[in-house]
Amino acid sequence: MIRLAPLSEVPTNDEETHPSSSSSSWRNWLKTHFSLIFITKKSDLRILLSVLGCPLFPVSSNPKIPISQVSSSAEYIIEHFTAASGCRKIQGVVKNMYVSGKVSMAIVDTSSPASTISQKGCFVLWQMVPNKWLIELVVAAHKVVAGSDGNVAWRHTPWLGSHAAKGAIRPLRRALQGLDPLAVAAVFSAAEYIGEKNILGIDSFVLKLSANHPDLTERSDNTAEMIKHVVFGYFSQRSGLLVYVEDSYLTRIQSPGSPPTYWETTMGTKVEDYRPVEGVMIAHSGCSSVIITRFGDNLKAGPAITRMEETYTIDDVAFNVPGLSIDSFIPPQGLIKGYPEENLDWRSPIDR
Repeated sequence: MIRLAPLSEVPTNDEETHPSSSSSSWRNWLKTHFSLIFITKKSDLRILLSVLGCPLFPVSSNPKIPISQVSSSAEYIIEHFTAASGCRKIQGVVKNMYVSGKVSMAIVDTSSPASTISQKGCFVLWQMVPNKWLIELVVAAHKVVAGSDGNVAWRHTPWLGSHAAKGAIRPLRRALQGLDPLAVAAVFSAAEYIGEKNILGIDSFVLKLSANHPDLTERSDNTAEMIKHVVFGYFSQRSGLLVYVEDSYLTRIQSPGSPPTYWETTMGTKVEDYRPVEGVMIAHSGCSSVIITRFGDNLKAGPAITRMEETYTIDDVAFNVPGLSIDSFIPPQGLIKGYPEENLDWRSPIDR
């Protein structure tokens, strides 16, 4: 069983709930579905669920960065965060966590913002130490499930079934949006301090992490090359808490005999409404925005841009839920164990 790279976005049409072996080839997918995200509303919900539903964080919970690259400023910022969030109180004490919340997602109609239609839903997230998590998200009667048993991460969608992929195990991005302060501290403990910035009216310290070259190589193949995946964490100078998370990634796509196309995706999330839960500060709401840009010499009309938005609220948070066991995080049977050359339709540059 191999590991999952950040979960892919697959703009498929309604007839392809169960793609055939021929239609599921990577080359055929590129030819028939690559432009759906920009030319039709048909696949909006699937794109939203894929991009915003359960993406993974760019780096693992234990990023391997030389200590010499960790500045004293970065250490101070993380110490300030751990003190402000109170997460040290639960370290070694809390074994699992439960979160439930509501979401509202939309692909923004830039020509007529007033006509933008939001899709509403809810989610439940379970976590267990170490590196085990499970999320179930339902939006407009479509359900997406994703999880990790600590060794393999996976996702199940109604239109593609269950699948796993390669790449290091990473935490769920949604959990690092202020829901899991311990994970935030662990991930950014090896970050690079790059300065100060006022973000959304908040004076913040900025920490940066980048996926390393071996991991990017592992997530690439001869058709899709992952060029970069970087994340920025903005920590309030006043409160010490994480107030904004931004990650950006660039992928180069080139099918045989055609010029390359580049996909750049930037996702930013405002994290707010911190409230104490058993003495730990947990963010109870936020909003995310995504910009997906496709460009290349073969696009005569210029770059094609898609914008998405999500707002979310947290209804309930609980630690050490009785009865939760490792059996709850067992991956589904029959997961794809590799990347067969003719079974790559679910791999997309939109979110690797």
